[in-house]
Amino acid sequence: MPTMNLTANCEVFRLVTSLFLCLSVSFPEAGAAAEPTIVAVGDSLTAGFGVAKEDAYPALLEKKLRQAGYRYRVVNAGVSGETTRGALSRIDSILKLHPEIVILESGANDGMRGSDPQLIENNLDTIVTRLQKDHVVVVLAGMEMFPALGRDYAGSFAAAYRRVAEKHRIIVIPFFLKRVAGDPALNQGDLVHPTAAGYRIVTETVYPYVVQAIEKARDAK
Repeated sequence: MPTMNLTANCEVFRLVTSLFLCLSVSFPEAGAAAEPTIVAVGDSLTAGFGVAKEDAYPALLEKKLRQAGYRYRVVNAGVSGETTRGALSRIDSILKLHPEIVILESGANDGMRGSDPQLIENNLDTIVTRLQKDHVVVVLAGMEMFPALGRDYAGSFAAAYRRVAEKHRIIVIPFFLKRVAGDPALNQGDLVHPTAAGYRIVTETVYPYVVQAIEKARDAK
């Protein structure tokens, strides 16, 4: 008899535990689709060098989108120190994330190294071509270079982004660091990387272009 009671009690415990787990676990509704993905590709300006992960612009952007009713996941794919060549080498891994939208912020490190603007343009052109081949909506973040590198160089550098955007008919943010670049109150000690306050402004700058990309992606479906 004691053995039978122990067995029965164990069976009751097992059933109760199973029922509890079933009631506790949240299962997706039948046919529910996963949230679409936005991948923020870039260098340290995207990665959020010097600030907490939640203060980098991709995290702030996801929060702002959700507050506005856009259920998107924003993946921070920023790599500090990366050039356009490095971004190009990562395209396959980026596409494995199945992004609906890619925000492409790349080229600042090329510019600070004095790289040929034509090379920068060629790399950006190839990246965008690869992304569009997979039906990804691209938002290109335009960049400007320090005047100290020369007016001609700065002009050629900025023009590279405009030409790529025009060629591929993609959405372009005229200047990613608008209202932030050069302001000591919004940048860290190096005057290159934004502070948390600076990233909040970057997010405000990027946001309307991403909403435009969301609408473009919806129209394409």
